[in-house]
Amino acid sequence: MDYKNTVNLLDTPFPMRGDLAKREPAMLDKWVKENRYQKIREISRGRNKFILHDGPPYANGQLHIGHATNKILKDIIIRSKTIAGFDAPYVPGWDCHGLPIEHNIEKQFGKNMEPREFRNKCREYANGQIEQQKADFIRLGVLGDWNNPYKTMEFKTEAGIVRVLGEIYKNGYLFRGVKPVYWCIDCGSALAEAEVEYYDKESPAIDVAFKAVDNHEIAKEFGVEIPHNAEVYAVIWTTTPWTLPANQAICAGPEVDYALVAINSKYLIVAKNLVVDAIKRYHGEGSHHQVIATVKGSKLELLKFEHPFYDRQVPMILGEHATDDAGTGLVHTAPAHGMDDFLVSSKYDLDLHNPVGDDGCYLASTELFAGLNVFAANEKVIEVLQNKQRLMNAAKITHSYPCCWRHKSKIIFRTTGQWFIGMDKHGNDDLTLREKANKAVDDTAFFPAWGRARLEAMIKNRPDWCVSRQRNWGVPIAFFVHKETGEPHPETYNLLQQVADLIESEGINAWFDLKPEQLLSGEDLDNYVKLTDTLDVWFDSGTTHLTVVDAKEELQWPADLYLEGSDQHRGWFQSSMLTGCAVKGRAPYKQLLTHGFVVDGNGHKMSKSKGNIVAPQEVINKYGADILRLWVAATDYSGELSISDEILKRVTESYRRIRNTLRFLLANLNDFDYSKDALGIDKLLEIDQYALAYLHKLQDKVVNQLYPSYQFHFIIQEMVSYCSEELGSFYLDVLKDRLYTSKADGHARRSAQTALWHISKALLQMLSPILAFTSDEAWEVLTGDKDDSTLYHLHHNLPLAGDNSKLLEKWAAIREFRTLVLKELENKRTAGLIGASLQAELKIKADSKLYPILASLGDDLKFAYMVSKINLEEAAETQVEVVVSNAPKCERCWHYDDAVGTIAEHPAICPRCHENIAGNGELRKFA
Repeated sequence: MDYKNTVNLLDTPFPMRGDLAKREPAMLDKWVKENRYQKIREISRGRNKFILHDGPPYANGQLHIGHATNKILKDIIIRSKTIAGFDAPYVPGWDCHGLPIEHNIEKQFGKNMEPREFRNKCREYANGQIEQQKADFIRLGVLGDWNNPYKTMEFKTEAGIVRVLGEIYKNGYLFRGVKPVYWCIDCGSALAEAEVEYYDKESPAIDVAFKAVDNHEIAKEFGVEIPHNAEVYAVIWTTTPWTLPANQAICAGPEVDYALVAINSKYLIVAKNLVVDAIKRYHGEGSHHQVIATVKGSKLELLKFEHPFYDRQVPMILGEHATDDAGTGLVHTAPAHGMDDFLVSSKYDLDLHNPVGDDGCYLASTELFAGLNVFAANEKVIEVLQNKQRLMNAAKITHSYPCCWRHKSKIIFRTTGQWFIGMDKHGNDDLTLREKANKAVDDTAFFPAWGRARLEAMIKNRPDWCVSRQRNWGVPIAFFVHKETGEPHPETYNLLQQVADLIESEGINAWFDLKPEQLLSGEDLDNYVKLTDTLDVWFDSGTTHLTVVDAKEELQWPADLYLEGSDQHRGWFQSSMLTGCAVKGRAPYKQLLTHGFVVDGNGHKMSKSKGNIVAPQEVINKYGADILRLWVAATDYSGELSISDEILKRVTESYRRIRNTLRFLLANLNDFDYSKDALGIDKLLEIDQYALAYLHKLQDKVVNQLYPSYQFHFIIQEMVSYCSEELGSFYLDVLKDRLYTSKADGHARRSAQTALWHISKALLQMLSPILAFTSDEAWEVLTGDKDDSTLYHLHHNLPLAGDNSKLLEKWAAIREFRTLVLKELENKRTAGLIGASLQAELKIKADSKLYPILASLGDDLKFAYMVSKINLEEAAETQVEVVVSNAPKCERCWHYDDAVGTIAEHPAICPRCHENIAGNGELRKFA
C-alpha cells in the first residue's frame, strides 16, 4: 500500500510568493468597488469615536518617502483603532493656498496675469496636483474618505477660515503692528516662523567704532581723566553690515563689565572679558594696551555717540540680549531689522524707520545706499566705513543663518505694518494666548515624550504670530480699515460674517471683486478702505480643526490625535494649538505623535544631488505596498528612519517569515469547517490549550499596550519573533506529526486545527493594520468569504480554560528543557550518528522539580521533543542522553517503533498509524 495518500498533506490557494506589486492593485480595485470605507463606517456607527485629524500635505509636487511614511503611520493607527472597537473615520486633506503654487503659475503664464484669472489658475493647478497625490496615497493602501477629502481652497473652508479670523479678532488677540518680521526678498512677502530654516552661510563680520560725543561724560562714568581732544570709541561687532544705515543706538548689557582700554593714543570701550580678543583682531598678537577702568553696563546708559557715517547721534541703551559671549559685548541696534533691537528700542522710544523696501533694496531716500540690494550693499558699507576711518576689522565667518525654506536664500528682518496674533496680548477673558498655550501643552500627551519639552520651549519663546501676507492666492484678511489710523471698522466682526457668506458661495474672489459700497455706506465709505492682504497659509491649515473637524458631522472636536513629522512642532502643531486656544481656550488635540525624517541607509539626508532619493513609487513597483508598510512599522519612528535597498531586503525576509507562517496555518485548515469541526477549549490537547494561552498573553500586550502607545516597531518584533520562534521553532514544529499523520477527522487533528483556526484569526487581526493587503488576502482564504475583511471585525476573542498561569509555567519549563534536548540531538547529527530527530531515543534524568512536569505528559512527551522514544527517571541532577534507535522505521509516520511489523495486513507501519487509517484515530491528551 502507498501510505503517502493516507497522510494529510494539504494545499492552500494562499500562495507562497506574495507577488505584491502585481496583486495589490487588483485588491485595491476590489476595495473601491465594494465601497469598503463606507461599509466600515456603517459597521462602526454608534461606537466611541477616535479622530485622527490629517495634517494637510501641500498640493504641489510628487509624493516623497516622507509623505508615504506619514500616511502609512496614520493608516496603521486608523485601522488599529477600528479593529479595537472605535468608530475611526479618516478624512484626508490638502493645503492649497500659498506661494509655491503661485510660483508655478507665474512660471507657466508669467507674472502680469489679471488677479482673478491668476487665482483661478492656482485653483485649477492645485486640483490637478491633488488628484496625482491622491492616487499615490490610495496605492499605499490608505483607507479614507477619498471621494470627499477636505481642501483649504473649498469655498466652505475658505469661508470658515474667515469666520475663525473673526472669532480671534472678537476674542481680542488680533492686532495690527509695525515690527520686524522675517522677510524673504525672493518671495516678496513676510514669512511665518515655520517657514524659516537655518543653514550655514558665509557673512562679513566687522568691528565698527562709534565715536563718543562728549569725552567728559565718558570719563565721569569710568571715574578717570580723559583728555578733551582724545578719541574715544564704543566698538560694536556685527555680521550684518547692511543694517548699519538703520542704526539708532548701541546696546550694552546692564550687568556686563565694560573696560575702557587705552591703545595707540585712542580709548576703546569693549566688554572686559573680550578685550584681549578684540585688541588681537585690531592690532595683532601681543599689542600693548592698558585697561584704564571698568564699569557695569548700567553706568553707560544714555551716553551719546556719533553714527559711523551719518550725521546723527545715537544713545547707549541697555538690553539683556547684550552679553560678553562674543564680539565686543556691545550690540549695534537697528530696530527696523531685529526683534531684540525692536523690543529694546521701544522702551527708549527710538525711531523705527525701515530704509529697506519690499524688494530688498534701500529706498531712494537712503543716503549713500539708495537702490542697492541689502546683501550687495555689505561691501559698500564696509567701503564707507573704511573711508570714514570707523572700520576696526573685517573678516568672513561661516555661521547658522535664517533662510527661506522654499528658496534656501538668506532672509532679512524688516519692519513693516502687518497683522499679528499677539502671544502676550490679554484676550477678553484677561488671559494671554501664551498662558493658554502653556496650559494646553501641559494637557497634551506626547509620543515620544520628548516632544513636550520641544513644543513647550517653542511656545514660551515664540514671538507674536505675523499672519498677514502680501500675496494673491490666499484667504483674504477681509477687513475694512480706517484710511488714517489703520484701525479695523468698529463692526468688523459682523462684516466678516457677511463676507464669509459671500465667500462660501463664490470663493475668495468674492472679497477681491467686492466693491466697498456693497457693505459700507455714508461716511464709512469715505473713511474705510478694503485690505488686500492675505492670510499666512499656516493659518489656513492651523484652523482646519475648526473648519473641518468641528464642522463635519462624522468628526468630533477636539481630535484625539495629530500625527506629523518632527518639524511640525514649529509648524502645524503650533499653529493649530494657537488658533485652538484663541478660539476655544484649549488645544484642538489630546495627543501629539511625532515621527522623524527619512534618511538613506548611511543616515544622510536625501537629495537629488547626492542621488540617494528613495521614491515610494519605485519601492511599491518593486516590492509592493505591504513591504513599504512593514518597513514603516518596523522602524523606530521617534528618530530618523533609514531606508535603502539593503534595508528593504531585510524587511522582505521578515515578511517572508510571516507569510510562510500564514501559509502553513491556512494549508492545514483547508479541510476544516469551524462551524462543524471545532472543539471546545476543554476538549483540546494540553499543548493546544497552551498555544492559545500563550497567544492570548501576546495579544494582550500587542492590542492593549503596544497599539495604544503607537509602538509599532515593538509589534513587528513581537510578531516576527512569534512566527519564527514560538510557532515555527516550537508549536508548529511539534504539531506537524499530529497534523499530517493523525486521522483526518479524528480528535487529535481537530484539536490542532481548532487551535490553528483561533491562532490564524487572532494573528491576522493583529497584523491587519500593518500588512493591509496580505492580511485581507489570507482572511478571504480563512473565512471563504470574498466580501469579508479583517476591518469588519474586532480583535478575536481567544477561548481560554480558566487561569492559565500554571499551564504557561509548565510548558515554559518543557520548552526550556527542549533547548538542551535539541542541542544534544544536533551534536549527534553533526557526528553523523542520526539524520532526523525521530531516529533518536532519549534517556532523561530529571531533578525533582522537572521530573513531575515531564512525567505528566506520559508517552506524549516524545512528541514534544520529536523523538521516537523516551525513558524518563527522577535523579538528583538533570541530564539527557541521545541514543540511536535500533527499532524499525514506520513507513507512514517515520517513527522508529519496535511494534512495526506486528500488524499482519500492514506490516510496514506502526500500531498508531494503523489506528489512524483503519480505526477511530489515535488518542492523545497532551501533545
